[in-house]
Amino acid sequence: MRVWIVFLLCLAGQAFTASITEEEPIIDDVGEEAQPEVGVNPVQVETGDFDEAIDVEEEEEVTAENPCLNHHCKKGKVCEVDEENTPMCVCQDPTTCSSAIGEFEHVCATDNTTYDSSCHFFAQKCSLEGTKKGHKLHLDYIGPCKFIEACMDAELNEFPLRMRDWLKNVLVTLYERDEENNLLTEKQKLRVKKIYENEKRLQAGEHSLDLLAHDFDKNYNMYIFPVHWQFGQLDQHPVDGFLSHTELAPLRAPLIPMEHCTTRFFEQCDADNDKYIALEEWANCFSIKEQYVDKDLVI
Repeated sequence: MRVWIVFLLCLAGQAFTASITEEEPIIDDVGEEAQPEVGVNPVQVETGDFDEAIDVEEEEEVTAENPCLNHHCKKGKVCEVDEENTPMCVCQDPTTCSSAIGEFEHVCATDNTTYDSSCHFFAQKCSLEGTKKGHKLHLDYIGPCKFIEACMDAELNEFPLRMRDWLKNVLVTLYERDEENNLLTEKQKLRVKKIYENEKRLQAGEHSLDLLAHDFDKNYNMYIFPVHWQFGQLDQHPVDGFLSHTELAPLRAPLIPMEHCTTRFFEQCDADNDKYIALEEWANCFSIKEQYVDKDLVI
């Protein structure tokens, strides 16, 4: 449980900015279109919100001199100009990636290879574009590759008990820290406030699985919104009511080294095996009854 608490603090803070997510769905390519930075706290304010304003005329002049300035490339690619000064995206040379400061910057890919950083991984994946190996290569989790023990059926049944409680505690922590940080919308604050002020709320801490199961049955309504909220934070690129492999990565990748049932849990959530998790499937994974699934709660 201590690792859950550590991850909770990282997620709730505004400094969790490691870039870990793949830039394309598990099936279809997204072409050259740039993707947003991911792997950050799902509710973190965009760093661009704090950028200093740039004079429009000056920006236009700089753009004319450097066509790559506003030409965005997906991860693993960098912008270069051709003979006609037209910007284009080409695969990045892995040797241009910065060296990792520590093991926390290493990432493990689905080919069980440890890459020095996510930059090195995406550069390598780009070099394999158009190949069968490249199509199957995905970022698996944060940290160097290690042995992940098999998830037993009994353990899989326990996973959502801890996950539900964790999601509730994440929201409560964000609510406590949200005086001026805009981590939650006003509507979200009102919903979390009801949970926060409820005297029956199970406080954060190490609890037995029996107690977590009992609390879910007794205080069922406290868990409905946290489950919907997390779906909404992940369903961003695009906002379509489905979670792709890419959208799951900010939550999945940090969890795998700590919770060995993470991969099997999310695979089970995809009940129809279409490689996407719908809101109804997500809710069912956390034992939220169908009549309580509400699309308005993910906004």
